[in-house]
Amino acid sequence: MTGREQFEQLQVCVIIPTYNNETSLAAVIADVAGYTHHIIVVNDGSTDTTNAIIQSFSFVQLISYEKNSGKGWALRKGFAYASEKGYQYAITIDSDGQHFAKDLPAFTDKLALEKNAIIIGARNMNQASVPGGSSFGNRFSNFWFRVETGIRLPDTQSGYRLYPLEAINKMRFFTRKYEFEIEVLVRAAWKGIKVLPVPISVYYAPKEERVSHFRPYKDFFRISILNTILVLVTFLYIKPRNFLRHIFIKNNFKQLLNDHLFNPHHSDGLKAASIAFGVFMGIVPIWGFQLVTAIFLAIVFKLNKPLVIVAANISIPPMLPLIIFASYKAGAFWMGHHAMPIVFSRSISLDSIKNNLQQYIYGSITLAIVAGIFFGLLAFILLKLFSKKSILAQ
Repeated sequence: MTGREQFEQLQVCVIIPTYNNETSLAAVIADVAGYTHHIIVVNDGSTDTTNAIIQSFSFVQLISYEKNSGKGWALRKGFAYASEKGYQYAITIDSDGQHFAKDLPAFTDKLALEKNAIIIGARNMNQASVPGGSSFGNRFSNFWFRVETGIRLPDTQSGYRLYPLEAINKMRFFTRKYEFEIEVLVRAAWKGIKVLPVPISVYYAPKEERVSHFRPYKDFFRISILNTILVLVTFLYIKPRNFLRHIFIKNNFKQLLNDHLFNPHHSDGLKAASIAFGVFMGIVPIWGFQLVTAIFLAIVFKLNKPLVIVAANISIPPMLPLIIFASYKAGAFWMGHHAMPIVFSRSISLDSIKNNLQQYIYGSITLAIVAGIFFGLLAFILLKLFSKKSILAQ
């Protein structure tokens, strides 16, 4: 099958976002046209002869607007337009001449094997012509992408990519400039969309000829802010979500206990401390954030995360009235004659806390500490007894 036939059969187009690249744009379009005429150029508010250059190619589909809004916005406009025209996939290529159309078949060949994936062109960043700033920026981006997704990629900053349009257009994005290419990768990976590399060639023009609209200070600052937000979301939501899915959706709860409660590679003290901490976090008065905080701190303190999560579920609904009642009783000790009496019943709920918040807070912290110590010591004793029984059985 020829390259053109692949583009037709797979319903792939090429999107070229451009802003004031009149010196290289025509050559890029002509180069791509050697493989397909399904080309969409997004003129992101250019003030040079960009529109005239595009119009000289009768087969090119043009999106143009007056205000320069950033590469991310141009790509988002291109994706929406391509979907409206019936394309299933879009390959994005930069208009500065850095990429080569001869690498387009590498994307379509990979697409034939992997339909639901973002395919990213991996440049050889070790060649002599690569600017030092680009090499550092790429390593920086690769590191944070791995932190945020757990996926190791050789080149997360390459603009030469293939996107599955149906999946991408279901997502709502917040960025409009260069940082969009980071946001889309990370959030796609969070949704289970594969992110796969293919090797590509790259050309960096001599410094005096190079045209770049990347603003080192402003854009790097924006990217840093985005990565900060993504890392927070990763540890406060994504990692806990994925872990809970692994435990409960796959019905491997029993196996998890066998693997972690009786894990010979973890000391009994560490396992008991993990259970104690989980119980403490399950009772401490930060409802809605207990489990997320417990997992985050378990990672920080290198505890046994599955045991922390299991123990933190002490606050599941059947136990909730008992925990609130015990918290009020414990809080009465600190409140003295200001203590509020409470009768245990199934009707006790989180709304009951409003009646005497101070007593509940004092009591729940006290209960969390006492219960954590109790269950931690109990777990430690039982684990020691189990270890002795196992030795005697041998």
